[in-house]
Amino acid sequence: MNQDKMYLINKLFNNKTIRTVWDKEEEKYFISVVDIAGAISDSKDKQAYWRKTKQRLKKKEMKP
Repeated sequence: MNQDKMYLINKLFNNKTIRTVWDKEEEKYFISVVDIAGAISDSKDKQAYWRKTKQRLKKKEMKP
């Protein structure tokens, strides 16, 4: 991705900041999943919450 064509745009969700980057060239938003997880979970450590969620999802995928 070309950094000259990227714009940081912070959004608010449930009064929490969500880091968002707009790629002008591709006309796409890239949104921080960690910030979303933190906003909807009210977790004190949003990175740990997201890490645990990913582990649980991977376990679920492995089951037949």
